[in-house]
Amino acid sequence: MDDLNPVRVMNIFRKISAQDVELFGMDPASGGRPENMLWTFVPAPPVAIRPSVAQEAASTEDDITNKLGDILHVNSLIRAGLAQGQSISKITEMWEYLQVQVAMYINGGLPGLSKDSAYGKMMRGFEQRLKGKQGRFRGNLSGKRVDFSGRTVISPDPNLSIEEVAVPTRVAVNMTYPEKVIAQNIDKLKACIMRGSRHHPGANWVIKGADGRRLALKMAASKSDLKRVEEKLVIGDIVERHLEDGDIVLFNRQPSLHKLSILAHRAKIRPWRTFRLNECVCNPYNADFDGDEMNLHVPQTEEARAEAMELMGVKHNLATPKNGAPIIAAIQDFITAAYLMSRKDKFFNRRQFEQCVSYMYNGMTAKDPYTGKEYPIHIPPPAIMRPQQQWTGKQVWSMLIKPHPDYPVNINLEAKCKQYTAPRTPGMIPDMVENDAYLVIRNSEVMCGVMDKATVGDGKKDSVFYVIWRDFGPEYAAEAMNRLSKLSARWLGEQGFSIGINDVYPSEQLRLRKAQLVGTAYAKCVKLIEQFKRGELQRDPGCDEEMTMENQMSGILSKVRQECGDACFAELSVFNAPLTMATCGSKGSLINVSQMVAVVGQQIIGGKRVLDGFQDRTLPHFAKASRDPPAKGFVLNSFFSGLNPTEFIFHAMSGREGLVDTAVKTAETGYMSRRLMKSLEDLSAQYDNTVRTSNGSVVQMKFGDDGLDPLDMEGSAKPVNFERTYAHALSSTWDNSERGLTQKEVTKIVKTRIAAERKGLDRICEQDQSILPYEYEEDKPEHTDQLESIRSFLTTVSDFIADKSAKIASTQRRSPADTSHIFKLSRTALDRFLHLCFQKFEKSKVEPHHAVGAVGAHSIGEPGTQMTLKTFHFAGVAGMSITQGVPRIKEIINASKVISTPVISCSLDSPYEAIAARMASALIQKTYMRDIVAYIEDCWGQDGGWINMRVDWTAVRNLGLRISLEHITTAIEGTKGMKALGVTALHHGNSHIRVYIDSPDHTSSTKPRRKPTSRPTALSKARDLAGEPPLAETGSDLFLQIQQLKRRLPGVVISGYPDAHRAIMKRDDRPDATGREPIQVLVEGYGFRHCLTTSSINGLSTYTNHIPETLSVLGIEAARSTIIREISQVMGGMDIDPRHMQLLADVMTFKGEVLGITRFGLAKMRESVLQLASFEKTAEHLYEAGVKGKEDRIEGVSECIIMGQTMGIGTGGVKVVRPVKIQEGLGQRAVKGEGFAEAWKSVAKAREARMKERRERILEA
Repeated sequence: MDDLNPVRVMNIFRKISAQDVELFGMDPASGGRPENMLWTFVPAPPVAIRPSVAQEAASTEDDITNKLGDILHVNSLIRAGLAQGQSISKITEMWEYLQVQVAMYINGGLPGLSKDSAYGKMMRGFEQRLKGKQGRFRGNLSGKRVDFSGRTVISPDPNLSIEEVAVPTRVAVNMTYPEKVIAQNIDKLKACIMRGSRHHPGANWVIKGADGRRLALKMAASKSDLKRVEEKLVIGDIVERHLEDGDIVLFNRQPSLHKLSILAHRAKIRPWRTFRLNECVCNPYNADFDGDEMNLHVPQTEEARAEAMELMGVKHNLATPKNGAPIIAAIQDFITAAYLMSRKDKFFNRRQFEQCVSYMYNGMTAKDPYTGKEYPIHIPPPAIMRPQQQWTGKQVWSMLIKPHPDYPVNINLEAKCKQYTAPRTPGMIPDMVENDAYLVIRNSEVMCGVMDKATVGDGKKDSVFYVIWRDFGPEYAAEAMNRLSKLSARWLGEQGFSIGINDVYPSEQLRLRKAQLVGTAYAKCVKLIEQFKRGELQRDPGCDEEMTMENQMSGILSKVRQECGDACFAELSVFNAPLTMATCGSKGSLINVSQMVAVVGQQIIGGKRVLDGFQDRTLPHFAKASRDPPAKGFVLNSFFSGLNPTEFIFHAMSGREGLVDTAVKTAETGYMSRRLMKSLEDLSAQYDNTVRTSNGSVVQMKFGDDGLDPLDMEGSAKPVNFERTYAHALSSTWDNSERGLTQKEVTKIVKTRIAAERKGLDRICEQDQSILPYEYEEDKPEHTDQLESIRSFLTTVSDFIADKSAKIASTQRRSPADTSHIFKLSRTALDRFLHLCFQKFEKSKVEPHHAVGAVGAHSIGEPGTQMTLKTFHFAGVAGMSITQGVPRIKEIINASKVISTPVISCSLDSPYEAIAARMASALIQKTYMRDIVAYIEDCWGQDGGWINMRVDWTAVRNLGLRISLEHITTAIEGTKGMKALGVTALHHGNSHIRVYIDSPDHTSSTKPRRKPTSRPTALSKARDLAGEPPLAETGSDLFLQIQQLKRRLPGVVISGYPDAHRAIMKRDDRPDATGREPIQVLVEGYGFRHCLTTSSINGLSTYTNHIPETLSVLGIEAARSTIIREISQVMGGMDIDPRHMQLLADVMTFKGEVLGITRFGLAKMRESVLQLASFEKTAEHLYEAGVKGKEDRIEGVSECIIMGQTMGIGTGGVKVVRPVKIQEGLGQRAVKGEGFAEAWKSVAKAREARMKERRERILEA
């Protein structure tokens, strides 16, 4: 066959018919033909794409320019060669070289050609310019450098409001806002122009409204020039003025891991050179003041400013959409000051109290942020009148929340403080616990409890600021936070609070207590070591003696640090600064205090004590095989006393593990977050309650199955915290004169109110069965639908009220005196409670076009940075580990076919019976011959040889196996390869089994064995086929055959499932509802289908952590549930709302198969070329789109950003609809019948006939 040169190929391609072209997946109608894939000309980009870099002597040309030059040069050589009649071989060689040059022009990274000989570096072809983080798609289209932005270092300023940011004057004169001139602002803008571009507040540009001319004020040479511009300013012009106080700016810190990493603030122009912000706003940005820099952006239109303040404003983002918990709240010094001020022993005289109040408020009045009304500050009466008037710190807090009796903030709250411990006496009320650790607020009056991390910090839904925000709105919560900021900084500055070396100086009693605790621990360790050496140590289940000793010693030594921490807590003064900070939760913990003062403690590396790194020892400083605490990483010294050299090395080893973990984790979680974001970015809630992708594919029928927004969840993933709402309704409506309702009255009122709310919520089959064309029968009384969550909520409200009403009635019956005026539920309180519940439920519904996908991706990706990379080990079970943390999350979202630790959790029919668990384990786990035989020996007689084994029936019983000798002989003969060898197993007596080779009749001993020959036997042939080494050199020596078989027999599987490596019993640490501890069987490996069908296993509650296996055995819905359960288990400590995990699981399964969040999965989920190209494999997606003539409708988020269009989610998803008026005179339009109605007529008639017949039969009966 001739060599196919490009010209010949081109001619062949041109002759392919249009019908055949379609078989290639091309569309000939839109120009998709194979000859178009061959270049007949070389496109040359404009010079802007390939700029020259001018240097002193000459200019350096771009790679593309150089390559174009090379192509032209070779082309001219070929042209000249053809004209001169050069040899075909020479022409062909140059043609091939031209081919290579054109290929490198497109892709400079071709294998074998990537290094260009001219430069010795990789050439940047078109592909290299498009792909990668710095390429066009990711570097210049999806994200780009912007104007109207600034960046500098950040500093704290507690005197600023939480929604303000201090902008340096030097930044403000460069940031401009285009303000349109109107009658109301013309004087202000004229003054700005007169100040020029160098003095703040000035202006930089004036844009004339008539013709759009731009006048640069920095070019003005004198005041007279500015005066001329100012005089010609007219209404309709635009002045680009300097940033001024109150302007709206966006503030951002990288890495921007979640939605709250960019928020809208109001600018406050101040001197000096740093951005300043209130410390309460550090949490969402994850900012600290050790040199962090942040970015500032200035929105340039009124629409942008309005959206920024409403959607991104600090006040509207006090809680995180991850789970609805507060994220903007008091931190560090603010918490310390709040704690010190609210303690029981803190009193103020009149001067001090009024000074504290003046710290909080600007002037003598408090302004209502909603109505603008001003309330005079109302000083409450003192708590102590004699011998001197004294106010408590709790009264300062009451003033902070509510400065005047008519101020509209009336909060009611009961919450556990950080130091709360349950009352020792059963039945004791919680607000009487020691340490004043239970906060009670009634109508904004602080009754008891201290303010600490749990009650004013972030992350808790029963904190003071969160309750103000939920019940009275964000403005009041922000105001309260501003007051705390000013009060804390000023009061603490005057009061004084510092940490010094004296705070970590241990007392003599503490030293003695430490010596006693360490001595006791050392004695226990020495005893353990002695027991280990004598072999007397009682082994833990599934562990050898050394592992048992290590586990127990790690436990003893780790406990020492905790006990020393408790000793510090008991011995150190209550005024000790580190202890105060640890107690109130502002910084550090008791362990930190203990390490500074008493003992650093055991260093753990990889979940174990320090491993031996030299010959049988950790360091050369210790004896060989030493297992004493100091030799295995126990640090006896504290940071105060200083570490000795060996302790210092162990401590550095332990610290290094954390640093490496953090560095590796950052890259892993960053990539994981990006993949999640790409897959979920275009999901949004719609007006029909569904969650859809940008092209309209339905992912969820209702977001999170109930259509509620995680941001508005007041309880744990629930829209209402019933206990707090009930207490608030009761306290805020209390009236001594109002009668309490009886239990019957309560039930009647609730029933009436809930019946009204239930209207329209009935199931279709309950409303009118005649709607359906067939008789609807369902065995189950409950059939869920899209309204089930609302019905469930109403039932919960009803049950809660019934429970409270019953308790009140019970209390009144048991009390000897009349308590109806104390324990009561009035009509007003009940109405208020029901109103609040319904209002909160309605408010918590997810808004249409809300970007639930992007928020979900952030909510899972951002906490991922706090997860570990470690593998979690089951305590006391050797080798039984389960992958956790980032590696496990990667396995789940990649939908990996092979995972590192597949585990099947089998529930038992008798979950409390150990013997049932043992029997189930025996049925599942592989049992080998070696486990059940006493010995295996080879025997010889005049007829030849055989193998004899004796079964150990005691071992069989201990393993819980139900097998016989026939079972064992069948297993031997059925093992892979045994049949081909001619192996026969026969049982002799009750316990013995004999195994023969290649002899069909073992009963007759008269038949002589054939002489050995050099030909290969069936045994050796079978081993060759199986790819195993030959039994003997010649393949016929019976002795060697018997010996080889003897070595193979111990590995024969007698019972169990082939893919289940082992099964262990695990007793749950926590008792269940019956008070007993259930037992599970954990199976390491695969074989889910076999486990479900094993006797004594409860298949209904048995599950595996391997998603593809769940899919193949139980189907797509079970796979979805497994994804949700597995992500919840891995991220259990992160407190993520389950709705986000459900959304991720639905995205992975909505196509009917489990798709990973990878480039392969994304390609199956989405069809947009630009989205796929902006993710990974940019060039490949563009090539494929070009060949197949794909079109992109520009609907998704990525595509809209690339094309500079408004995306169809959030405010961009809303369409303006206007009524269309039909012009008069067009006449009445004929109403077109609906196709559905026409088709339904015949069905409806048939249904009516059937229903009529049924009624007649009933009447006759």
